[in-house]
Amino acid sequence: MDIYEQIVELRRQGRRGAVATITTVRGSIPSFQTAKMLVRDDGSIAGTIGGGCVEAEVWQAAREVMEEERPRTLTFNLNNNPKYDTGLVCGGTLEVFVEPVLPPALLYIFGAGHVAYNLYKVAMIAGFEVIVVDDRESYANRERFPEARELIVEDFERATQRLTVPESAYVVIVTRGHRDDMRVLRWGVNRNARYLGMIGSRRKTISIFRELEQEGIPTEKLAYVHAPVGLEIGAVTPEEIAVAIVAEMIAVRRRVIPNVANKAYPYSIRRGSSEDTQDAVEHSTGNT
Repeated sequence: MDIYEQIVELRRQGRRGAVATITTVRGSIPSFQTAKMLVRDDGSIAGTIGGGCVEAEVWQAAREVMEEERPRTLTFNLNNNPKYDTGLVCGGTLEVFVEPVLPPALLYIFGAGHVAYNLYKVAMIAGFEVIVVDDRESYANRERFPEARELIVEDFERATQRLTVPESAYVVIVTRGHRDDMRVLRWGVNRNARYLGMIGSRRKTISIFRELEQEGIPTEKLAYVHAPVGLEIGAVTPEEIAVAIVAEMIAVRRRVIPNVANKAYPYSIRRGSSEDTQDAVEHSTGNT
């Protein structure tokens, strides 16, 4: 495969990487303008930008770029720095642009009710690829979710047993009942997903967390669950709750701390707000 095919394959696998491209050349260098090198998340490479110390520094920068998820431009002056002496007749200057290769933003929605339906619509607009999981074909179908990447119509217990979720994925639990929410959360806290959120009030959250703690799940794992899910913007309707959830996922995706509070902190110190509204939505609609 050429380097472009390998980039596509890397993203298909849900992995990260970085691509380095020589963008500017002045004078003689041991490569050529537009030369590319792909650095994968395991440190392996494809392609070359000339080898030697330059390539070693670019490799290290690429590792940092994929972690930070922000591009960077590097400048090398081969005339003035003896460490770039490769024994070749060169003495030019080059610039290398290093950009991250990120997997698709994949969202798993457990539940296919009112909140899930609106979450799917808002998340698709925001650029997420969506997989919907529910045990009811009357809800989890192509008529309701026509652009979903995948629909899994299966009991939540069986579905989670066979799912392999990449670390870059986002998981939101909005099933129609507390028992199903807890089943999925029990599975979810043992997957290193980038984002894990569960709908419900503070009271429901504490009840589920305490039960899982009694089963032996460490408090530290539960502390990183976004529950009640979504940024605190006073959301009331399923549509508004969906917006709050996607806003929180975007904040995680872009690595920013929003001015509006989120709820990813130890549940023992949470305070009530629109959290109770999430329970009200669940009970008033009969399904989320």
